[in-house]
Amino acid sequence: MKKEMLINVLQPEESRIAIVEDGILEELYVERNSLENYVGNIYKGRIVNIEPSIQAAFVDFGVGRNGFLHVSDVEFQYYRHLIEKGDGGDSDDDADDLDSGDGDEVRGRSAARGRFNERSVRNKPPIQEIFQRGSEVLVQVIKGGIGSKGPTLSTYISIPGRYLVLMPGLQRVGVSRKIADEDARKRLKRILRDLSPPEGLGFIIRTAGVDQSQADLQRDLNYLLRLWKVIVSRVQKFPAPVDIYEESDMIIRTIRDIYSTAIDTIWIDEQRAFERAREFMSIVLPKQVDCIKLYDGREPIFNQYDIEREISRIQCRHVPMKGGGSIVIDQTEALVAIDVNSGNFRMDDDAEENAYQVNLRAAEEISRQIRLRDLGGVIVNDFIDMRDERHRRGVERALANAVRRDRARTKIMHISPFGLIEMTRQRIRPSLRRSVYEDCPCCTGTGQVKTAESMAIDVMRLLMTHANRDEVSRVTVDVHERVAAFLNNRKRRDITNLEEVYEVTINVHALTAVGPEHLQFHCTNETGSEVKILAQPDSKSKG
Repeated sequence: MKKEMLINVLQPEESRIAIVEDGILEELYVERNSLENYVGNIYKGRIVNIEPSIQAAFVDFGVGRNGFLHVSDVEFQYYRHLIEKGDGGDSDDDADDLDSGDGDEVRGRSAARGRFNERSVRNKPPIQEIFQRGSEVLVQVIKGGIGSKGPTLSTYISIPGRYLVLMPGLQRVGVSRKIADEDARKRLKRILRDLSPPEGLGFIIRTAGVDQSQADLQRDLNYLLRLWKVIVSRVQKFPAPVDIYEESDMIIRTIRDIYSTAIDTIWIDEQRAFERAREFMSIVLPKQVDCIKLYDGREPIFNQYDIEREISRIQCRHVPMKGGGSIVIDQTEALVAIDVNSGNFRMDDDAEENAYQVNLRAAEEISRQIRLRDLGGVIVNDFIDMRDERHRRGVERALANAVRRDRARTKIMHISPFGLIEMTRQRIRPSLRRSVYEDCPCCTGTGQVKTAESMAIDVMRLLMTHANRDEVSRVTVDVHERVAAFLNNRKRRDITNLEEVYEVTINVHALTAVGPEHLQFHCTNETGSEVKILAQPDSKSKG
């Protein structure tokens, strides 16, 4: 299997990174330079508001939008004094061993936070006892702001290196739970303890460190300790709010977190980015520097690999599957709905077997699509109904196996009697759709607008209201050309009747550079002065 990483940064406004396996796009990362990405950054912030009803605080960390800090993301050091003078309730030290943490979750999310269950949150003091307005707090952004919601913050600091993750304040060492081999886990733990990390700091070995020598891990440990020393000095030197540590740019971050020896070549189409990537690789993986190559072809790199066409189809609702069948993806505010259709797929005369085969293929495609689109939150998959229990369990296993390669955390429920599989996927940043697209100003994101006939009916109702005013002698209506054509052709007699009954002049202006629901009224009296008419609350008209 040939696996390549393609980095396209020729356009200064946007960086794109694609992972291609045997010519198939498997992963895509897009970052707009105009949209600041705070995920992974560390700030010294100040509490500006505390909401006991939701057990959360809002933190000013200096970016213009307050961050959201829930009590479950508050580390033990912030309420240690309350525990010590209280009844000795649970602390962070009572949590599970760090082996249950996932060292691969390093894009701004603390690896330690995942250790806490409902019990450990319940035994924490109320957030109004932990903080006061004006309190200073060291926080890390674990999730970017989505819509009107501000960024989500955590006091569980997590700083990734190539092979290790540094977690200040946690006096433990651990191994990523994605490393399943028990012998490898014991060996790595022993190596990490032999490195004698400083007391008061926790470390987790990432999956990239599974085959590394003690010298490689020592070098990564030294790098993280130097970085932490700089962070501590900035925390002590500057008052809140201030930025303390910023994550690397997208290219360095992706190579650090994603690159493995399974990737044959990293192609970069811009000279300065190429040199920067080689410099970084020479530090963390000097033996792999030569895998980074400069793409200097005349055809754009994504066109050369036929990826642009694939990217253009990413936001389509309807996704055809190879060999027949399709899935339909609808993204709403609260969840994502994915429907599986058999279409023209025919493999067996047996309907049960046919449905099973379609669902197996759909499970693979669903996993791929949620990675490419970076969908998060609750995802409901509506598979084709199957009666055989073996087939139902088989589809569950297929979906679980397909999402294993996903770096975002996922949780999959059992298939329901209606053929639904509910799952959740970690949401760190807005989906690709929300990053690249905006809601249509005509339909405001609903995907539908009123017909010309419906708009004409609305116009006639409002005409009767406005023309009925004694001081109005002329009414001018600005509408879309299709609505104007309907009024002038189908409603001309009704408009003439209104003019005669109310003794007014009505003019309909057709506009082309407006939306289908555009509706604006101008009312004047006999002297030509404008008459103010309040717009109807359920229309887009203006008086």
